[in-house]
Amino acid sequence: MDNILIDPNIKSENDYKRLVEIFGVKELNDNIINLLYDIVGDLHVLIRRRFFYAHRDFDILLNEYNNGKKFFLYTGRAPSKSKMHIGHLIPFIFTKWLQDKFDVNLYIQIPDEEKYWEKKADNYSEIKEYAIEDAKTIASVGFNPDKTFIFINSEYIDHLYKPAIYIAREINLNTAKNVFGFDDESTIGLPFYIALQIVPTFFENGVPLIPCGVDQDPYFRLQRDIAPKFGYNKASTILSKFVWGLQGPYTKMSASDPKSAIFIDDDYDTIKEKINKYAFSGGKPTLEEHRKYGGNPDIDVSYFWLSVLFEEDDKKLFEIREKYIQGELTTGELKSYTIEKIWSFIKEIQDRRKNININKYMYDGKLAKEMWDWEFEL
Repeated sequence: MDNILIDPNIKSENDYKRLVEIFGVKELNDNIINLLYDIVGDLHVLIRRRFFYAHRDFDILLNEYNNGKKFFLYTGRAPSKSKMHIGHLIPFIFTKWLQDKFDVNLYIQIPDEEKYWEKKADNYSEIKEYAIEDAKTIASVGFNPDKTFIFINSEYIDHLYKPAIYIAREINLNTAKNVFGFDDESTIGLPFYIALQIVPTFFENGVPLIPCGVDQDPYFRLQRDIAPKFGYNKASTILSKFVWGLQGPYTKMSASDPKSAIFIDDDYDTIKEKINKYAFSGGKPTLEEHRKYGGNPDIDVSYFWLSVLFEEDDKKLFEIREKYIQGELTTGELKSYTIEKIWSFIKEIQDRRKNININKYMYDGKLAKEMWDWEFEL
């Protein structure tokens, strides 16, 4: 396999196009989007605005769905002592929409062992605590508990290990190094984790559809090489871009830097302060200049966040853009509008999280009970 090291290093839109070429994926085009619309009669804003922009075989999956072939959803989140931010929720938000529209099963992996192998905590019980908290936040997106199974790898290892044995045999160390950049300092657990991440694609006989960040695609390129050997379907992926951090275009929203991110547990005043103080602006230095020359929405973080997710009304977004360019809308007004939209979203997540019964997703729900009886068979 070619060297396809996961290191996106995104500095511009051209880098997203570069990854399409490097990873051998396809851009999400009008034909596929129209096909999706014809099937479900709707388009999520993340698709409409092309934030999910590339795929593997998503068009084939949709055509086969029209012909009666089943698929299921799979995604995940590696737990961390750092809190989840709005960028982390992007794949889950879109996954929920897919589950709602297609009424399909969803499997969410919380790989606690990966973070321990990466030495992200001093003891394993600490990672487990992070995993439970992240699971609650993920469930708060609003998935159907009867069709959703959230599992922590260490709890579910008796079911994961047998298929991982077979999968691991098909991945040599050279491939693991080339794809994921392991070096002499990497623990030996990390190459094995590749096999564990592929296992859930074997949970059903249908096609696994995996919404994820574009950097995760190489895991599933490996899956597509391996799965047919065991009589399972090749994974289909639908791949997103990355949410900008507060510091400006193509900066990272880092869980370790509060000045870069809006966290899921931030209150209204914190969100207001962060956006007003840290969100990079496309406006001019003075109000007089801004009124005269206008602002640049293409480098403005507040406008970016509205365009990605928080302003679903296309006409309203266009109006905001035009008024900002013309100087009719000031930076302060744009930030104030963005604060209200983000807070409305965050508050809904927080309110649901207070009432989440995580056992419904991990142990007691219909799909969860079925999966605790699941056994891998060749």
